[in-house]
Amino acid sequence: MDLVGALDVGDLAAAFARLPVFPVFDLGYFVVSILYLKYEKGAVELSRQSPFASWVCAMLYCFGSYILADLLLGEAPVDYFSNNASVLLATAVWYLTFYCPLNIFYKCVSFLPVKLVFVAMKEVVRVRKIAAGVHHAHHQYHNGWLIMVIVGFVKGSGVALMSNFEQLLRGIWKPETNELLHMTFPSKASLYGALLFTLQQAHWLPVSKATLIFFFTLFMIVCKVFMTATHSHGSPFAPFEGVVCPILFGSVPSGHHDDHHHHHGGGGHEMPPPQPPQLPAKSREELNEGTRKRKAKKAE
Repeated sequence: MDLVGALDVGDLAAAFARLPVFPVFDLGYFVVSILYLKYEKGAVELSRQSPFASWVCAMLYCFGSYILADLLLGEAPVDYFSNNASVLLATAVWYLTFYCPLNIFYKCVSFLPVKLVFVAMKEVVRVRKIAAGVHHAHHQYHNGWLIMVIVGFVKGSGVALMSNFEQLLRGIWKPETNELLHMTFPSKASLYGALLFTLQQAHWLPVSKATLIFFFTLFMIVCKVFMTATHSHGSPFAPFEGVVCPILFGSVPSGHHDDHHHHHGGGGHEMPPPQPPQLPAKSREELNEGTRKRKAKKAE
């Protein structure tokens, strides 16, 4: 009985919700975020050519969701940078990731078992940010349910939503990679999570906030750790979306996938239509021989 009482879900969820995210979980969030930045094309070269631009990109990866959410709520987008401890921790992770001698720090954190631990820690922070975003929007707009969903969604996936702006800092322009056009699993999960937390905030979901944080965090950790370990780019929502989306929004027109493949398979440019077969060009000797024959006929 004591064991059952100790494992009570409500108490466990409440204890989990009280865990501070700084500095341990924030460290995992910063490590994984800046690790993904280093994977981007041209990021390492940028760190050598312009360390300041590289640092700004890293800060966008770490705090982009806070910046975008503050802009939506009409607050100063630099407010979060007053948190000196978080900025210094993120800066230290950025410096070690790009400039550590012999690349030791990068090799350690990118080692798969270690990376999976940091990925799990990042999802803990993501769910807390979604819940905090919904609560923050509710504080300013008590009945603005759509605003709560938007702010919660932005808090969970703001880095991906700002990816095009971050790419410009690295001298890259890829409008076809817009996150709203091709939503990844974290963005979809952030949107669905924002919906759940909004329903809970509006007292339409009969569950406590701590319990929702606990179970949604477990769901995110299991999915992201599995996807990272298996290098999978699929989405656990795909079967559900495959059934619901054709009913609500109609099926995809025939030939759309082929056109989409042509547009994006070649860097966003249309593939030229097939050219008709051309006859082999005549050699210079053949042309000279024909010219001599024509002159001979004229002379005759």
